[in-house]
Amino acid sequence: MNPFALMIFLISLAVGTAVTLSSYHWLLAWIGLEINTLAIIPIMTKTPHPRAIEAATKYFLIQATASALVLFSSLINAWQTGEWCISSISGAPMNALSIALMMKLGLAPLHFWMPEVLQGIPLLTGLIMSTWQKIAPMALLLQMSQLINLNLVIILGLTSILVGGWGGIAQTQLRKIIAFSSIGHFGWMIIVLKFNPQLTLFNFTLYILMTTSMFASLMMVSATKMTEISTSWPKTPTLTATTMLVLLSLAGLPPLTGFAPKFLIILELTKQNLVLLALMVMFISLLALFFYLRLTYIITLTLPPNTPNSNITWRTTTKSLMSTALMNTMTLILLPLTPSIITLM
Repeated sequence: MNPFALMIFLISLAVGTAVTLSSYHWLLAWIGLEINTLAIIPIMTKTPHPRAIEAATKYFLIQATASALVLFSSLINAWQTGEWCISSISGAPMNALSIALMMKLGLAPLHFWMPEVLQGIPLLTGLIMSTWQKIAPMALLLQMSQLINLNLVIILGLTSILVGGWGGIAQTQLRKIIAFSSIGHFGWMIIVLKFNPQLTLFNFTLYILMTTSMFASLMMVSATKMTEISTSWPKTPTLTATTMLVLLSLAGLPPLTGFAPKFLIILELTKQNLVLLALMVMFISLLALFFYLRLTYIITLTLPPNTPNSNITWRTTTKSLMSTALMNTMTLILLPLTPSIITLM
């Protein structure tokens, strides 16, 4: 792709998200979402592969459906109330609009597009889709968090945590595993959205950090399958060790960064006298823990077939990226700074 065209598309992505974040009018928010969607499609198809074209088509159809539902719901609400303000929506339009935004985020049971789309695109584009593309819909949900239907978010949150854990167990493709991990993480965020939006924002921030760190580590070793990541130890031992710890952080094991949001969400649900719901969330999350542990086992504790006799495989010198090292470090050791981060939000 022409670098100038790529720069235009990346700027359009930033502009679309900025328009949605700064909007108070539903029509303006919808325009921002549309700019975002239209800008990512050419980036997905910059490598003209049939799988990339298929992924872009699926993504476009799903996002167009969700955007049409957003526009329809906001129109019905404007017809009923005479207002286009984001904070003045309720009733049936509110439920339809929430479902449309959750479809854009890839929450279960509206998640079927996400693993297939992520599987068909390169790792860098997958990083943009898993992080940047989620900012605008999540910002809209946070703005109307007090008006959202409690039963809706609890049902979709529990379903997403279940699907995120259950779907990732049998996968061997790393991008699909990350997609199901993303579905599970958004389930955790949505389930506490009504009670504590600040905690959802904190979880979302750490999710972006951990997912970026995971994608950056995979891009450094050019791995998209489990068999490829199992051979990374002789090539980059330090990066492989930190990748294992990043996976455990995504799983939410202490004393890593990913433990903080899960612990605080369970604490918040217990404070709201939803002890049974907190226990259900904990037990369902064990499914996700299984495939994270399986990945760490494959990375560090198994030897691939045809292992060379030498301890270090011959390779050209690779330039280590400071940004990858910084993100991996933050993904691992931010737990003690959790109170300060929450205070700043």
